Parts: sequence; C-alpha cells; structure tokens
Amino acid sequence: MDEISSMIIPWQDIAPDTLENLISEFVLREGTDYGEVEISHQEKVEQIKVLLKNGEAMVVFSELHETVDIQTKARFNPNLTNHNYG
Repeated sequence: MDEISSMIIPWQDIAPDTLENLISEFVLREGTDYGEVEISHQEKVEQIKVLLKNGEAMVVFSELHETVDIQTKARFNPNLTNHNYG
C-alpha cells in the first residue's frame, strides 16, 4: 500500500491575496460555533491568521487529493490528510 503524504506549506510563502482567499474559504467551510456572541467573517479570518502566525495552524498540501487546506496543529496527521482511513 502506497503511503499517503502531506506537505506543510509555509504560509509566509503564499501570496497575500491567495492566503486571504484560502483562509476565507476555510472559515466558510468550517462553520465553527463561536459561542453566544456572533463573530463576523472578517474577525474569524483574523483569528485564523493569528493561529497561522503562532504555529497553531498550518497550510497543508494533500498529495492524495491534490488540495490545499488549513489544519490546526492538534488535528494534523502528515499521513492522513482530511480523512480518517481507519
């Protein structure tokens, strides 16, 4: 069985507009509940930028799916990106 691999892409190497679009898409897709106080889309984007800057989140390229995504450090598994293959 071939190994499924992922590659971390330094967020600093991504063009600012591209990074902004990637983060925005991530925020829309995640639909995370932020509690009783509603947080704007832009505030959520800024929170993800902070996570990227402090190393708590990373931009990941999935070789298997040929996609780029943002993952939290806690959820990142370099061999299984975006899916649980058991």
